[in-house]
Amino acid sequence: MNDQQQTTHFGFQTVEESRKAGMVHGVFSRVASKYDVMNDLMSGGIHRLWKDAMMDWLAPRPGQRLLDVAGGTGDVALRFLRRAPAARVTVLDMTEAMLIEGRKRAGAGHLADRLDWVAGDAMALPFAAGSFDVYTISFGIRNVTRIPDALAEAWRVLKPGGRLMVLEFSRIPVPGLQWAYDRYSFNVIPVMGQVVAGDRDSYQYLVESIRRFPDQEAFADMIRSAGFAQVRYRNLSLGIAALHSGWKI
Repeated sequence: MNDQQQTTHFGFQTVEESRKAGMVHGVFSRVASKYDVMNDLMSGGIHRLWKDAMMDWLAPRPGQRLLDVAGGTGDVALRFLRRAPAARVTVLDMTEAMLIEGRKRAGAGHLADRLDWVAGDAMALPFAAGSFDVYTISFGIRNVTRIPDALAEAWRVLKPGGRLMVLEFSRIPVPGLQWAYDRYSFNVIPVMGQVVAGDRDSYQYLVESIRRFPDQEAFADMIRSAGFAQVRYRNLSLGIAALHSGWKI
């Protein structure tokens, strides 16, 4: 049990917990400048539709305060602000290089008075309890060393009545389609990473980390265990990705 508490996974590797955050930081520091381009290439641009679906279900309201964790490039933050006049977003990311890329995005400067950029840890958020109406994390929760700790922090910083929404890669419930997707992921994406970003290893990790992440039902149970109610999920693109929603009631 002690060994299990002190080790975790980094892709398919077993590593000491104390090392994982630094290794993940290294991955995203290396790929930051090509992160958005690679997202478009890897998904054929479909990640944009997934994030739009996230906003549709979230239904941002004027004046809300959003904490977008692992949101360094600002993709979700800007979508939220465009839909919610007078809302305010804090983007938190562990990697300063990702935050720098976020500040460069088209529209970020125009909305600067409603955007804050904070370097921080999802497992130890630098905010008071009950600070936010909404907490989002997109394609970031699987990189956290201890997912239950991150979910507990999400619960803590949300106001009563606040909402959690997670967008993450998941499982296709049709074995044959999952097999085909795996072949694409392992054989194409690392090569694409080498050609476009000059970094095969980081994209090999990203592919492996997806396979280590819990399936839809298992992750929904983790959210419930953190205290959230009315936990639901929706599959996107047959389950390649999924949206999970929960409420602090």
